[in-house]
Amino acid sequence: MRAVKIKDGQFELGEAPDPAADGDQVVVRIRAAGLNAADLQQARGAYPAPPGWPDDIPGLEIAGVVEDPGPTATGWAAGDRVMAVVGGGAHAERIAVPASLLLPIPDSVDDVHAAGFPEAFSTAWDGLVDPAGVRPGERVLVTGAAGGVGTAMVQVAALAGADVVASVRRPETHAAVQALAPEATVVTPEQEEENGPYDIVVELVGGKDCLRRVRWLNPYGRILVIGVGAGEETTLRLFDLMRVRGRVLGSTIRARSTVEKAALANRVRKGLLAALATGRLTVPVDSVYPLEQAAEAYVRLGTPGKLGKIVLRTE
Repeated sequence: MRAVKIKDGQFELGEAPDPAADGDQVVVRIRAAGLNAADLQQARGAYPAPPGWPDDIPGLEIAGVVEDPGPTATGWAAGDRVMAVVGGGAHAERIAVPASLLLPIPDSVDDVHAAGFPEAFSTAWDGLVDPAGVRPGERVLVTGAAGGVGTAMVQVAALAGADVVASVRRPETHAAVQALAPEATVVTPEQEEENGPYDIVVELVGGKDCLRRVRWLNPYGRILVIGVGAGEETTLRLFDLMRVRGRVLGSTIRARSTVEKAALANRVRKGLLAALATGRLTVPVDSVYPLEQAAEAYVRLGTPGKLGKIVLRTE
């Protein structure tokens, strides 16, 4: 099968063996796959695939069709449309996935938009609803809100009844972000402080000064760190955290066990799929590339000014 391969830090189209369904795995014929910042980090050697997943084929989310259920796989049949968060190997024509990780694609959602849903919206649910415990009426700041995870965070926070402030650097994308959550306030980074204080700050950018936002928290507020594209190291004035009795939380999905990922998939199924099916949640797609133009897609992924997801089509 065709697959994007990582070689010397670069992405190139190559060949890989067709996967086989073992035990409770399911072979999925991939129709579309989302791109994520983790793919760029993997190419740099900073975010390797967890054991059991391809270490030289990037990609963390798929949309496709069940081709071959394994001998002990249950709940799925050949021809079912499915999507999933995977540990790697999504940027190829086929992949073997534990059946417990699969989610059904609603009939109202096409393959391209389904491919942009699993990683971004699972990350949003996993961070906001689980550890951060977002509640109706809480004021939530989402930094980097125009990206794939950012647009998901804005929508999930709004769906939970939060008062959302979306921070977007480029004013020309403000209207599109506003359309995702009409009651949200869309600001530039320079306007974040004046629109506080906040109960939750979702940090999707990172960088050396990102934890200065602790000073803008309400008592018992939370900083949720999800993205570190602008830098993995920061400083924190501990007294600021102590003063608000705050918490700094962090989350990532990729390295979790299959059992943990399956539990998250079940929570996303129950909490978000109905909203996706009815259009209350949408997946903004910035651009779509065929698999043979994967290198160009990754360039776009690393370029500022995107709105939503970059997606590869395999057929």
